[in-house]
Amino acid sequence: MTLREIYERHADFVWRCLRRHGVSDDDAPDAVQDVFLAVHRTLAGFEGRSSVRTWLFTICRSVARDRRNRASRRHEVASLDVVGPEVDARADAAARLEHNSRLALLDKILAAMEPEQRELLVLYEIEDMTGEEIAQALSLPLGTVYSRLQVARTAFQAEVAGAARAAGGDDDDSDDKPRKASAGARP
Repeated sequence: MTLREIYERHADFVWRCLRRHGVSDDDAPDAVQDVFLAVHRTLAGFEGRSSVRTWLFTICRSVARDRRNRASRRHEVASLDVVGPEVDARADAAARLEHNSRLALLDKILAAMEPEQRELLVLYEIEDMTGEEIAQALSLPLGTVYSRLQVARTAFQAEVAGAARAAGGDDDDSDDKPRKASAGARP
């Protein structure tokens, strides 16, 4: 696989990972470049023992951590505004408003979660990584991934319910909850 192929297939994934790890919208283009520079430097040594997405996630996590550390040394505040407003340009104004409202709520809920819980929930529920990929990326036993994922889901659902109560709405809005596992499905 070439650098170009990896970039074309996974640039959006890299962008989302970096944003969800706290890289600001302004710093994201430079951080994406840092990730793909690291990919370029290490591509020859990539043995394929993990998926490309798992490998990229690990690089993204390192780049985001390095940027946070540099920002801390410069006394900058790292942004937790991790979900940008991605709106379908063809949608009507009401749909855009609803979409932005839901993204803002998701952003608020994810920002309130413990970083480890947020990371697991985002990788599994949003990025659609498997438990095995997450275990490999985070160097955790598979059982630990699933047990921590359950804790993260419970925390997420509690935050959704609290937000719904605060808004005066019904706290059983299934569109705001992570998908539930069914028999034979992923946990």
